[in-house]
Amino acid sequence: MSQLNEAAIRNVVSEVLAQMQSKGTLAMPSIQSRPGKHGVFDDAEQAVVAARSGFEQLQQKGWAARIKVVEIVKQMCVDNAERWGQIEFNETKIGRLAHKPAKLQGVKNVLGPEYLTPQGMSGDFGITMDEAAPWGVIVAITPLTHSVPTIAGNIVNMVAAGNSIVFNPHPGGAGVAALAIDEFNEAIKAETGISNLLCTIEKPSLDSFNALCAADDVNLLCITGGPGVVDAAMKTGKRAICAGPGNPPVLVDDCNELDFDRVARDIIAGGGFDNNLLCIGEKQIIAVGDSYQKTLAAMQRQGAVLLNAQQLAAIKSEVFDFKDGVGCGSAVLNRKWVGANPDALARIAGLNIDPSVEMLIAETDADDPFVQEEQMMP
Repeated sequence: MSQLNEAAIRNVVSEVLAQMQSKGTLAMPSIQSRPGKHGVFDDAEQAVVAARSGFEQLQQKGWAARIKVVEIVKQMCVDNAERWGQIEFNETKIGRLAHKPAKLQGVKNVLGPEYLTPQGMSGDFGITMDEAAPWGVIVAITPLTHSVPTIAGNIVNMVAAGNSIVFNPHPGGAGVAALAIDEFNEAIKAETGISNLLCTIEKPSLDSFNALCAADDVNLLCITGGPGVVDAAMKTGKRAICAGPGNPPVLVDDCNELDFDRVARDIIAGGGFDNNLLCIGEKQIIAVGDSYQKTLAAMQRQGAVLLNAQQLAAIKSEVFDFKDGVGCGSAVLNRKWVGANPDALARIAGLNIDPSVEMLIAETDADDPFVQEEQMMP
């Protein structure tokens, strides 16, 4: 006799409850949204209950509702890119305002339900259908660096797969997160009738994170953040998908056919975008052989400002903490300077440059903290 696991039991119970509700024999608990705060909760437990209801509503509505929600979210990110970008910049005070709308407009390219096509196979022994099933309620932790863009991208991926979401955003970006969640939910309800598909904690904290992770109705954790929150999520006992820090280099090969000015423009466009807040943005340049001097010259021609050794040392002493015993011997980032403008960083070294400059560059050894540590500074 086989044993039913917890997931199988939960699926059976959910199906029975859905059938009873459709026949009018059971009234599901009603979660009332406050005006202007649809899906925004003070209490983690209430948020999870609301998200479970949103998940069950989405299940009943089927694929058409998933597709509609994704369409709504993508279009709202385009329509509200300037407004939400301005609000997020005002709240977080990091990055470059002119680049905020582009991150929201880019949500239209995030993978959605069109990439979840079921696969059917047939043979001598029958027919097999391979179709992805939803997890249920997902708890998503989002970073200060990209509050609404990360939330919107998560929604597209997760709702496309049939899930509801409870967000525990970084406290520094919680205000704009709550605003976007409310507006998303109102648009979703107007088009599909689904309430509380997306939920968020109004005043997120470590306590709310712990409460969400401990909730029985939470089926999966999705973490975007620093090493601390990733480590905490991995210790909860729940399945977790985590995206931690990134510190990617760009390699410039020794090739005479390279257009070095284009190389420089592309590096500045990627590494300087939103003041290097993106984990995928170029953080170091490794130039091979004869390409070294050519790359260095091209970077300056394309607008990057080259620091000398003294200027680099002055900035390094301010943006990293080198106190004895701190960080197990590694440099510790001074988060005051995350996402700062290049001209603000240059002033540390007594250098006045134009505010339009998008990148500072310097020559370093391979073991320099600016090479080894992710700093999210341009």
